[in-house]
Amino acid sequence: MKILALSLLAVPLLALIAAPAAWSQSYGGADDGAGQNLRAESQQVFALANQARAQAGVGRLQWDPELADAALKHCLRMAAEGPIAHRYGGEADLSGRAAQAGAHFSVIEENVAIGPSASAIHEEWMESPGHRQNLLSPDVDHVGVAIVAARGVLYAVADYSRAVQQLSTPQVEARVAALVRPSGVSILGDPSAARAACREDEGVPRAAGGMQPRFIMRWQDSDLSHLPSQLVQHLETGKYHAAAVGNCPAQVTEGAFTAYRVAVILY
Repeated sequence: MKILALSLLAVPLLALIAAPAAWSQSYGGADDGAGQNLRAESQQVFALANQARAQAGVGRLQWDPELADAALKHCLRMAAEGPIAHRYGGEADLSGRAAQAGAHFSVIEENVAIGPSASAIHEEWMESPGHRQNLLSPDVDHVGVAIVAARGVLYAVADYSRAVQQLSTPQVEARVAALVRPSGVSILGDPSAARAACREDEGVPRAAGGMQPRFIMRWQDSDLSHLPSQLVQHLETGKYHAAAVGNCPAQVTEGAFTAYRVAVILY
C-alpha cells in the first residue's frame, strides 16, 4: 500500500509497511541484554541503505532524528515482547508513532527484523521483496533506524518517510502565490476572503472590494511545488486579472499525515 497526500477536497492516506521476512520466529526466555540501543549498528544500517540506493540510482536518504526516536521506542517494545511485529496492543500505529515523535510526512514505511548483525539485517531486507521495496523506494527521502540488543540477537526497526516541511499560514500562501503570479494575475494583499473560502467545502465568499469571484479552487496536499491542473487551465485562459490565496487548517486525514489546505479565488 502506498501513501500519497493529494486530493482536491479531502486526503485519503494509507500506510505502507512490509511484513517481517527472515528471523520472524518467536524468541522466549528472559532478556539477557537489557535492551541496549546500539547507535553504531544503526548508523551502519543507515550507511548500507544509502549504498544500496546509490547502486539502484535512487536518491540518498537523510537521517531523521524524530523517525529514529519513533523507531527506537518501537524497537524497545519489540525487544520486550520477543516476537517482532509492526504494532502491539496499546501501541499507536506507524503513522501515529512517527507523528508523536515530531515527524511530519506524506509517506511513511517501516521495516522490522531480528538478526545476528547489522549487515545481516540489511541483507535480509534486501533479499525480501517487500522490505527491499521500502528501502529502495523513490517516494521516501528520510529515515530513522534503531537497533537494540536483547536475547542474544539484534532487533531492528527502520522508519522511512517522505518529509513535509512545516510551514506557517503566511508561508503556505506565499508559496502558492509564487506559483500563481507567473500567469500575470496580481495577488491581492488581503487573504481573508480566500481563507474563508478555504474553511468551506463549497459556496462563494462575499465579494472583496466590489470584485465578484469568477472561479474558486480548493485543494489539500502535502506538496506545494505545483498547482492543481484545473487551476492551471483556468489561469492559462487569460480571463482573470487578480487572485486571492488563503490557507486554513487541513481537513481530517486518515492517520497523522501532514497536508496543507488551500483556496485560490480568481477575479
